[in-house]
Amino acid sequence: MGSGVKVVDSNKIVSRVDGLPQASPIIDPFGRAVTYLRVSVTDRCDFRCVYCMSENMSFLPKRDVLSLEELDRVCSAFVEKGVRRLRLTGGEPLVRKNIMSLVRSLSRHMETGALQELTLTTNGSQLSRFSKELYECGVRRINVSLDTLNDQKFKTITRWGELSKVMAGIESALAAGLKIKINMVALKNENDHEIVPILKWCHERDMDLTLIETMPLGEIDEDRTDQYLPLSQVRSRLEESFTLQDIPYKTGGPARYVEIKETGGRLGFITPLTHNFCESCNRVRLTCTGTLYLCLGQDDAADLRAPLRASSGNDLLNQAIDEAITRKPKGHDFIIERDKRTPSVGRHMSVTGG
Repeated sequence: MGSGVKVVDSNKIVSRVDGLPQASPIIDPFGRAVTYLRVSVTDRCDFRCVYCMSENMSFLPKRDVLSLEELDRVCSAFVEKGVRRLRLTGGEPLVRKNIMSLVRSLSRHMETGALQELTLTTNGSQLSRFSKELYECGVRRINVSLDTLNDQKFKTITRWGELSKVMAGIESALAAGLKIKINMVALKNENDHEIVPILKWCHERDMDLTLIETMPLGEIDEDRTDQYLPLSQVRSRLEESFTLQDIPYKTGGPARYVEIKETGGRLGFITPLTHNFCESCNRVRLTCTGTLYLCLGQDDAADLRAPLRASSGNDLLNQAIDEAITRKPKGHDFIIERDKRTPSVGRHMSVTGG
């Protein structure tokens, strides 16, 4: 085991939550507990957002993708190792065939108290079909990616998306009792003028809004230096019209939150470039092929599919997870520069789900 890394016996009980046992988390080389697993259940999506994908994408062959049963097994291994939050992502997670069987199966960890939260990030296109069932499975909070409220602009950004379908999905989710956080990628000269209208729209519906800087992941059809909008500039502009109060609110992810006095709602900032969040990183990311990425902004990864399929037991899988955590880096190397046209990381955002 790597020097300075503490891997706690996953069967050892160190505390109890609401009277139920809680496993000790794995600690990375920098003393950070790994308690949050993001799982990309598919690389496929029914949109082709300009900052995420090329319009003509090549997707993985089915033989390379973990079955839903295999995804359940890996997720459960992480829960046994102290992961308290599971987020399902894509691509678009709700286009994966029979995805609700995985959600329903993983919800058993909520019932035992081993898992604190089961949630997902979605583009909203399938929410009208699945909102009620998601709530029945114990999901209480979801993120919906939405970058504009303008029909034509939505079509331009997503290429294939229909705004009316997403809006109907959001209404369906709210009616089902799901709390929604809207994720908006801030794009210079594209949707920056819509930040205030979307902020007001969200807060009128008791939805949080999180703004995200575009990230240099994967080759796309655009120049990211033309897209990049520092959120430090956005905050300064907002402070000309609103009162922003920093608050300690956390959802387990990287966003830093403020409360808007005039609306009473929350606004989050995810700033991988202007102010990275690496010092408090508690996350690892699993792809639908069983590749474990230890950092969104680094290429180092571990293959969990081979040990998963090599044995019906979890000894080899657990060893692979433990070894991987010893290599979790201190932080990422994201950078966007006019003379640096290649992305910092070659894989597309859809591979690891952000």
